[in-house]
Amino acid sequence: MGKLKVVKDFDKISEEVLAQIKLEYPNGFQKKLIIFKNIKGKFVSALPFETEDKHYLIRMTQSEAEEIINEDDDYGEDGSLTEDAKMRLGDVMINNEEE
Repeated sequence: MGKLKVVKDFDKISEEVLAQIKLEYPNGFQKKLIIFKNIKGKFVSALPFETEDKHYLIRMTQSEAEEIINEDDDYGEDGSLTEDAKMRLGDVMINNEEE
């Protein structure tokens, strides 16, 4: 059976999924957005992201993606994930796997 497909707004994703996204896209994700037609026939931009059991489309605009990176303390001035954040998020992922 295929993976469950989930369409969600960025501000509604779990902390675990957010940590996975940051580790997957350490240099930001604004250039990884895709555009698709939603159920109402409107074009929407989203970040495609897969976990072990789900395929996500995380809705956000290009400007929201840039703002998220600019306002997130885990990303440095250059828009890249800091080394401290990489270590901390990696530890979070390990702890979640052990539970």
